[in-house]
Amino acid sequence: MNTQRITIIPGLCGGKPVIRGTRMTVANLLEMLAGGMTSEEILQDFPFLEPGDITECLVYAVNLASYQQTLLSEKAV
Repeated sequence: MNTQRITIIPGLCGGKPVIRGTRMTVANLLEMLAGGMTSEEILQDFPFLEPGDITECLVYAVNLASYQQTLLSEKAV
């Protein structure tokens, strides 16, 4: 996943993905959207954010939700 606005830094916010240069986690931003806040309200309440930050958080969430892992079954012995 290629992101320019989302970073993961060990020791910062417990290693959770954050919007670069902030302590705003992707999860916090997504929770605000899920709770009914509009992008405009979020940008007004958090002036350090940019519209692209919100878009990239949504893309990040879509990529995680689309991730598929193939598990190999164990051979019967």
